[in-house]
Amino acid sequence: MLSWDDEPTSAQRAPQAANLDAAPAAEVAKRVNADDKRIINGETDVNQLVPFKYKWAWDKYLAGCANHWMPQEVNMQRDIELWKNPNGLSEDERRLVKRNLGFFVTADSLAANNIVLGTYRHITAPECRQYLLRQAFEEAIHTHAYQYIVESLGLDEGEIFNAYNEIDSIHDKDQFLIPFIDVLTNPDFKTGTVENDQKLLKSIIVFACLMEGLFFYVGFTQILALGRQNKMTGAAEQYQYILRDESMHCNFGIDLINQLKLENPHLWTAEFKEEIKGLFMKAVELEYQYAEDTMPRGVLGMNASMFKGYLRYIANRRATQIGLEALFPNEENPFPWMSEMIDLKKERNFFETRVIEYQSGGALSWD
Repeated sequence: MLSWDDEPTSAQRAPQAANLDAAPAAEVAKRVNADDKRIINGETDVNQLVPFKYKWAWDKYLAGCANHWMPQEVNMQRDIELWKNPNGLSEDERRLVKRNLGFFVTADSLAANNIVLGTYRHITAPECRQYLLRQAFEEAIHTHAYQYIVESLGLDEGEIFNAYNEIDSIHDKDQFLIPFIDVLTNPDFKTGTVENDQKLLKSIIVFACLMEGLFFYVGFTQILALGRQNKMTGAAEQYQYILRDESMHCNFGIDLINQLKLENPHLWTAEFKEEIKGLFMKAVELEYQYAEDTMPRGVLGMNASMFKGYLRYIANRRATQIGLEALFPNEENPFPWMSEMIDLKKERNFFETRVIEYQSGGALSWD
């Protein structure tokens, strides 16, 4: 009978030690060498996380775990009361909230599908795969958050969840993204040729730099601007957590892009760069159309024209982060307060609630 209290004898331990030491030299030679790992088209065992080569990916995975949060831990009572009050929000503010949710309720599902059914299959670095799994889970949390807001406010679920089919400004953004998902999720798609490797790189750029790095920012700014005016504070708090997560997703994607370029410089041709620039320009145009649709009149001290400069500023930043020149010279950030919203690393007052950095084992504290 096994007993956890009994120490094994030296005679019992000896065979175990002998077995551990008895790995044939040929088998030892097959063990993963970190230098042999590759982001794509690698031949090392994708099931062996260590030895690390891409420590930056593992560090981001750990940071994502430390930032864990759940939507239902955010109090929505004040939002519910404000929404039900006929004089609580203007019609323009209500339109802005519903348009926001109409885009985001399906956007994170698109992102998750792209990761789980597409990108993950083609990445051969286990450290990067580990982060992608965490990212996919966070996309699920974000979809949960938007559903929680919709449910809390008693909105028409059919209207909100079908906005990506029925609202042109939302539909057009999603239609821009879907072809890049379809390429990677095609079961017959395989990397290993210049053409297909460029298709994978292009898809990663579109999702990291243009979807998560650009398409989300009009919506984030609008809802967080509401929160800064002490309106919809529960929704705004969740959006801030989501902004922090998405900033990490974007940064991971940029690191992945740059590492992939470093290992495969032949993919980064002049023709390919021109194609990417064209995608950046189209994305800025689509997101600006969305800004005009969500706020046809000035609201919250903002108007759609302010977002034209903001989107160009963000596009410049994303372009230079992956080695392209700025596309719109001399653009400045009209919303510098947005940069502060990404950082939750210190205790501070936020929308009149006391937010302490969310860590696993920690909790939100409400004054």
